[in-house]
Amino acid sequence: MPTLDEVYKKFGETCEAAQLLETELGNKLLVLGGLEEDLFASKDPKRAAQIVEDIDTSTCGKLITLLKKKSRVPDDLESLLCDALTERNRLSHSFYRQHNFRRNSEDGRTVMLADLELIHQTILKAYKAMLLLSGIDLDAVTSVPAPTRHLPI
Repeated sequence: MPTLDEVYKKFGETCEAAQLLETELGNKLLVLGGLEEDLFASKDPKRAAQIVEDIDTSTCGKLITLLKKKSRVPDDLESLLCDALTERNRLSHSFYRQHNFRRNSEDGRTVMLADLELIHQTILKAYKAMLLLSGIDLDAVTSVPAPTRHLPI
């Protein structure tokens, strides 16, 4: 018997996955921008700050478009990113409207949780695939303790 708090918790976990995907897209674009403009060898803090600003103010869809412009994205990754973007946008813009009054019954909350799980898995697949581009296998590093303090960005 799922509670409304469980739905809200899963919604939050799913939103976190979407933000992690956007962060990884931004990380990849930051590296590509730094390489493209030779910012690792010749320092240009203003240009580097502008690249970061451009990334930070971009939507998830724009980040994906920029990645495809700057890099060869394998077809399977492009498909995962497209699916993740669709689900991320549905989550952010219409999830509760689509489910409407289901939140008010146990059966409805069960349906909502199942939908959130599907959205979460879709976004997580794309996130893990992006991490693999950077040489990080998230499934292989689950035994490494996670950081517990805030790191300024």
